[in-house]
Amino acid sequence: MSARDIKIRNVGPKSAAWLRQIGVRTTEDLARVGPVEAFLKIKRAGFRPSLNLLYSMAGALADCHWADLPEEQKQLLLSTLEAAESANPIRTRWEKQKAASDRSDTPHSDQSESDEPAAGGLFDDPPADGEQTSEPDRELSRFD
Repeated sequence: MSARDIKIRNVGPKSAAWLRQIGVRTTEDLARVGPVEAFLKIKRAGFRPSLNLLYSMAGALADCHWADLPEEQKQLLLSTLEAAESANPIRTRWEKQKAASDRSDTPHSDQSESDEPAAGGLFDDPPADGEQTSEPDRELSRFD
């Protein structure tokens, strides 16, 4: 068996597939990336890992079962994860869609920002020469 075929300790098939998606296939890959960064990459790829995966990866690097990690190490992993997430927040796909929608709803910088009303809607007929554009007191019939 080559080093490429050796399973990462504490990592089941689903987590192993997630790790492969981010380019982590061996314990050496995991050591290079680090458990916190690997965890964040998995989340950014759209998966929803639990903290057990974070502990499992740290346990794999420490060559122990994830449940045997000292509480201090788990707390350090959590604080490192929180700091990394706050420095570069992970947005869900719904948050990304909302942000994209908000960007499309805001006026672009190339549009004029004058206080004058718009000339009319997309399907409005343009006013004839000399015709007033706003007549709030006049009701229009469908034959006008």
